[in-house]
Amino acid sequence: MNIPATNAALHGRLEHLPVSMFSIVMGLAGSTIALEKVEQLWGWSSLASSAWLLVSTLVYTFIALAYLGKFMLHRQQVVAEFNHPVRLSFFPTMSIGMILLAIAYMSHFPAVSQVLWIVGSAVQMMFTLIILSNWIHHEKFQVQHSNPAWFIPIVGNILVPIAGVPLGFVEISWFYYSLGLMMWLPMLAVLLNRFFFHPMMPAKLLPTLFILIAPPALGFISWVKLHGGVIDDAARIFYYFGLFTTLLLFSQARHFTKVPFALPWWAYSFPMAAMTIATTVMLEKIGGRFFMALTVVLMTMLAVLMVTLVVKTIKAMLRGDICVPE
Repeated sequence: MNIPATNAALHGRLEHLPVSMFSIVMGLAGSTIALEKVEQLWGWSSLASSAWLLVSTLVYTFIALAYLGKFMLHRQQVVAEFNHPVRLSFFPTMSIGMILLAIAYMSHFPAVSQVLWIVGSAVQMMFTLIILSNWIHHEKFQVQHSNPAWFIPIVGNILVPIAGVPLGFVEISWFYYSLGLMMWLPMLAVLLNRFFFHPMMPAKLLPTLFILIAPPALGFISWVKLHGGVIDDAARIFYYFGLFTTLLLFSQARHFTKVPFALPWWAYSFPMAAMTIATTVMLEKIGGRFFMALTVVLMTMLAVLMVTLVVKTIKAMLRGDICVPE
């Protein structure tokens, strides 16, 4: 009698598995890359980042298999998510997760990195074309539906050169970077209009404001890759705008501390990892006490954040608060 009940419970959890679960992998893989950069800068053993990379890979595999199961058994729920004005933007977290793993695997297994990068980049372009087409030919999107997660389908393309350039795909990397960069600026204007002149987003989505950090931070990292490691004026503009955005959001900490834990909390993780990685690049290329201190601060905060997110997520899963109807 217990087996059918257990199967029914698992079936229900699978039915309500949100595509935003892939954002967990973005946080895990991003923090892996940040940790590896710190290890390289300070001559530490790579044991910690290698272990975290294994965890990231296993989590991605588990979530991907689970979502595939949802697609096979509850296809109508997947279609409903894809037609949802907010959840639609989280589908590219699947491809971005692959690209981030490609970056993380580059120094360990270049062949694996290349396969992940090729597949991830191709899927990212597919999602970009489909979602952009949906935005253009629609009858349902309203300004109140817009939120920073809308950056994910388009600005995720800025990530491609970080692995693409070292793997030898320079012109393809420029193609993706150009798309992401040119779409980021008008989308930023759309979101600022929404923030300034319309009611604030639901409290549950407030953590997604941290996604605003990711485009300039990634824009900086990819720009440096595309320019052979040179920190020029454009690179500084990207980096310092990302740093200002980080300061702006931290100045609003009292608003974020009121938000109860839920999966959107993972929106804190990848942008913080991206800003940490960007700062390690500044430290590596420019040096100085400021970037040294800032790297220590950001890496410490990222480590505390990741531990908090992992612990809270596990506790929520054990309580049955994850993968439930909303």
